Amino acid sequence: MEADFVIVGAGSAGCAMAYRLSGAGASVLVIEHGGTDAGPFIQMPAALSYPMNMSRYDWGYLSEPEPHLNNRRLVCPRGKVIGGSSSINGMVYVRGHAMDFDTWSEMGADGWAYADVLPYFKRMETWHDGGHGGDASWRGTDGPLHVTRGPRTNPLFKAFVDAGKQAGYEVTGDYNGEKQEGFGPMEQTVWKGRRWSAANAYLKPALKRENCDILRGLAARVVMDAGRATGVEIIRGGKAEVIRARREVIIAASSINSPKLLMLSGIGPAAHLAEHGIAVVADRPGVGANLQDHLELYIQQAAIQPVTLYKYWNLLGKAAIGAQWLFTKTGLGASNQFESAAFIRSQPGVPYPDIQYHFLPIAVRYDGQAAAEGHGFQAHVGPMRSPSRGAVTLRSDRPEDAPVIRFNYMSHEKDWADFRTCIRLTREIFGQDAFKPYAGKEIQPGAAVQSDEELNAFIAEHAESAYHPCGSCRMGRASDRNAVVDGQGRVIGVEGLRVADSSIFPQITNGNLNAPSIMVGEKMSDHILGRDPLPRANDIPWINPRWEASQR
Repeated sequence: MEADFVIVGAGSAGCAMAYRLSGAGASVLVIEHGGTDAGPFIQMPAALSYPMNMSRYDWGYLSEPEPHLNNRRLVCPRGKVIGGSSSINGMVYVRGHAMDFDTWSEMGADGWAYADVLPYFKRMETWHDGGHGGDASWRGTDGPLHVTRGPRTNPLFKAFVDAGKQAGYEVTGDYNGEKQEGFGPMEQTVWKGRRWSAANAYLKPALKRENCDILRGLAARVVMDAGRATGVEIIRGGKAEVIRARREVIIAASSINSPKLLMLSGIGPAAHLAEHGIAVVADRPGVGANLQDHLELYIQQAAIQPVTLYKYWNLLGKAAIGAQWLFTKTGLGASNQFESAAFIRSQPGVPYPDIQYHFLPIAVRYDGQAAAEGHGFQAHVGPMRSPSRGAVTLRSDRPEDAPVIRFNYMSHEKDWADFRTCIRLTREIFGQDAFKPYAGKEIQPGAAVQSDEELNAFIAEHAESAYHPCGSCRMGRASDRNAVVDGQGRVIGVEGLRVADSSIFPQITNGNLNAPSIMVGEKMSDHILGRDPLPRANDIPWINPRWEASQR
């Protein structure tokens, strides 16, 4: 078994690379441990809480007990299925803010400023505005990834945006266009009523070509020969076999599994590898370090009118939605229900948004548990740029064992101040006139929770991961000891090996990570093929002219 390129991981970036590399005539083998994405749990957008809690589709990772969050172990779902996490995520589509990528460039990721990446965001998408306005000139028209907007028929979606406006915030018609800051419609990777995962967009078309194939197996280690990656050892049916790469091995196994695979292959912090008896191929202390994520809270409000989705939160309601979706791919089942959003700044002096809102017209947990007491609505809110950093390390030298995941959440005082600000700003938004016809009492945290100490206790008990882990194989210059890959994704100190997924982000981006992860796969494809990058864009993004003096 051999190919020009062996890609480990059929996730967001891996699928994009399989499509682009095979489209250029190279032979590609994709190694994926998970199985098929067929079936309504994955393909029906409104069923999103199911696949991320099914061991069939999810690696089932847990963090170590988090010392600042009452020693809770937080779930860290990662897709173990065709399409990777794009097959089990919330389908929210956010490119990230222009200044996120300019920061990457300043941190040593040469060639990854906003002007460099915007052309790839355009190349990868076909954008449908759904009649809700937007910035067509900033968007793509013929890429494999369809990006749509929900119908926004529920009156609460409009109330949320109107309340933001009443509170003095900006409104934006397209947070993925010129202006991220403000309240407006949310975008989703849904097309014709189906989840439009990286598997549907990229991998399935690629697999129709003679020169692209997929293998089911667990990647155990990268095979090295005199400092060069020559293949991947996989385990399938209990046996080890080697898949040879004629040109390069590309790891796209997630911010959790990519550093794990590098370390199992002898690339990582030398002392840590020695603890597990692994021979050192390249001493790279940055492998597994710099782990970042977004945390969020659900601020829940009771509704005094029966306009929320709670009326469907029963067996009959769910069955009716499911049946309509199965037969027509329409109705409530055809949306992830995240149809209004906001990006705001926490205080004056912050140049671009550092708080994100997902608005949902039901009060429920992300894992589908416990619809709150009857009708309600909620905002998922959290800070975008926490200073806290964690690490992924090996539990053992056995590929079957889950790695040790320590996010070190809330380890800075700034995290706590930022989260208290999030709660107070959300309460102010829910208190605006636009919500007067709908808003009852506050369900969570509850009106009695007001002081810093009370809010801190609530945060420690209720903060949840937004499932945006990244950063654990950071991109930087070859001279940077802590960088793992260079600006072309090449693992520093090794030949013939690249990493291309969310693990290479130097810093977490604003919003959900699926769009930038796919963009990494798109852009890396050109580097791998030795092509000139797409010409840089000269679009100038909107930055609030009052940012130094004003919070809104």
